[in-house]
Amino acid sequence: MLEGINRIGPFEWEVPVGFVPGMRVPGRFFLSDELSQTLERGAITQLANVATMPGIIRNSLAMPDIHWGYGFPIGGVAAFGLDDGVISPGGVGFDINCGVRILTTPLTRKDLQKKQELIENLFAAVPTGVGAKSTLRLAQKELTGMLSQGAKWAVKQGYGIPDDVLFCEEQGAMEGADPDAVSAKARQRGMPQSGTLGSGNHFLEIQEVAEVYDPKAAEAFGLAAGQICVMIHCGSRGLGHQVCTDYIQILEGATKKYGITLPDRQLACAPLQSPEGQKYFGAMAASANYAWANRQVIMHMVRGVFARMFGLAYEELRLVYDVAHNVAKFEEHRVGGDRRRVCVHRKGATRAFGPGAADLPPAYLSTGQPVIIPGSMGTPSFLLRGTEAAMEKTFGSTCHGAGRVMSRTKAKHALSGNVVRQTLAAEGIIVRAHNPGALADEAPQVYKPSGEVVRVVHEAGISRLVARLTPLGVIKG
Repeated sequence: MLEGINRIGPFEWEVPVGFVPGMRVPGRFFLSDELSQTLERGAITQLANVATMPGIIRNSLAMPDIHWGYGFPIGGVAAFGLDDGVISPGGVGFDINCGVRILTTPLTRKDLQKKQELIENLFAAVPTGVGAKSTLRLAQKELTGMLSQGAKWAVKQGYGIPDDVLFCEEQGAMEGADPDAVSAKARQRGMPQSGTLGSGNHFLEIQEVAEVYDPKAAEAFGLAAGQICVMIHCGSRGLGHQVCTDYIQILEGATKKYGITLPDRQLACAPLQSPEGQKYFGAMAASANYAWANRQVIMHMVRGVFARMFGLAYEELRLVYDVAHNVAKFEEHRVGGDRRRVCVHRKGATRAFGPGAADLPPAYLSTGQPVIIPGSMGTPSFLLRGTEAAMEKTFGSTCHGAGRVMSRTKAKHALSGNVVRQTLAAEGIIVRAHNPGALADEAPQVYKPSGEVVRVVHEAGISRLVARLTPLGVIKG
């Protein structure tokens, strides 16, 4: 472990005030001894840098998938007071609301005699890869509907059923979205990409529930051992990326305007109550809504393929939940014994609200929020549930995935996409992508082991294991 960091529990570590000049609060992160072997000093420095930002509350936090990012470390969480706090694009990320949803089917593995055909049909139905274009033909008015209403817009257009929005974080649409704050360039990039999977670490995966750890929660979530599920991971595409790019420049100016001193220009921010801060929030929330609509449209396409191939009713593919990463949200949390409304940034982190939390569907009030942690092609994914401990320690947050240990550039040089495909095929996992490079830079070995990452959050109590899902077929962006 790095010099100057204090261990305060089996899986908790503290970066004391003074690790970098100007820290207002300590940093705190969750990690096992095994995962500490790949911990980057740069990521810890970023965690400490976040602790210098105005209005930060209690701790600068990071989850066990922590790695170096833009401004904030990926896996970073920070809450800011409404009166004296700030909002930062670097604390949200470029792929705004890059999130995950999981839906169940009534099928088991024995029903997948045509697995290859299923993967091919899904690959044909869902536009995938760099520059993928949607089959939807949107007018500006319809794009504005996506930006303002999110998944609700998609359901109104016939891409889903009313119950779907109940099982999305924020019911699939953040309040405060301002489509007018989204630039013409961002809108132009978003127009042809709605209902597309995209590239990078985005995927659509057919999975089997391999093991159930918490039968009561699994039953509440509608999962059973041996069941076939579908996981969708994607975000706001080029629109969200452009919004982030636009507002980094705007907020760099705001940082100077309001006399905010920061150790890293990538932390560019604006006071939450400032015109610049409010405009960024409005554009970010609109981008998040676009992402929820995007995942809703993709799920509609998936339901259509399963219905045609297996004779299922559309409603038999049930949405368990949809979680968001890469957002800043106004939430109420206990701070110093009082309930306070704060702005929580989650950069590569997942909300993990515990039992009884206000925003949960009635069916999940007793279990806590479903938490979806995806693996990486050949590694398991996990379904967990939020906890009271997360509400107390991490502003209701947990990890969002495994976390990279190798850059995409390095992975492409070190690995062969065709070899990755063959290796996975030998394990019974069918992988489909537009080019082998997409497989090389997302190979299982470029990520931390997903099982160890979720073990940490489970043992630390900030989310609890419900089920393990293994991949059977993967479509990579």
